[in-house]
Amino acid sequence: MNTDKIALVTGATKGIGRQIVQQLGELDYTVLVGSRDLARGQAVVKELVADGIDATVAELEVTDESSIRAAAAEIERAYGRLDVLVNNAAIIAEGDTAASEIGLDVLRRGYETNVVGLVATTQAMLPLLRKADRARIVNLSTELSSLTRVGDPAARASTVRMLGYNSSKVAVNMVTVMLANELRGTGILVNAADPGKCATEMGGLDTARTPAQGAAVAVRLATLPADGPTGELHNEDGRLPW
Repeated sequence: MNTDKIALVTGATKGIGRQIVQQLGELDYTVLVGSRDLARGQAVVKELVADGIDATVAELEVTDESSIRAAAAEIERAYGRLDVLVNNAAIIAEGDTAASEIGLDVLRRGYETNVVGLVATTQAMLPLLRKADRARIVNLSTELSSLTRVGDPAARASTVRMLGYNSSKVAVNMVTVMLANELRGTGILVNAADPGKCATEMGGLDTARTPAQGAAVAVRLATLPADGPTGELHNEDGRLPW
């Protein structure tokens, strides 16, 4: 078992999350495949192990506090620490639409996974991250969370009317900045990654940009050197405006 670097990725059984565990595994990280569906997680682990990657499943539902606590306890028991947390799990709730039309239940559902679940998972894993040498936290965000981009009528982002998803990712950005400030000087770097619009179930399977390309942004932030940035939103080209 390789225990040099331990990385947990939530929502890791498909799309960008699946590619993040693949790429971290290829960099010799032990990858914990966060999955709310144990069988699906085990199937991904089997694929990773066949590629020579040290991987195991971490059964984890980010909207279930007992599931989060159980996952943290198992990581503590098996490894004693966590070097990387990638908060990838997110949804676009069915019915997500413009601010003037969205149902409040739809809005709540998106926030429960994208914001509350992310915070709950991070809080549970933070004691393990503190035990690591220079841990990294990466929150998956989006260009659609940039007030600068969405506020520009000429930008594509201004035309995407999904209040639940877009605003929940704005909240993720605030979590990122506040946590980065709180942990400044501890050696734990906290950043947000914009993978771009990729060919996934969420992004649209006819999109030219691949999940592997999108994952590379998060992997870069997960493997930053000690003098790397913290509290920033990055895409493939570098820092994005909040």
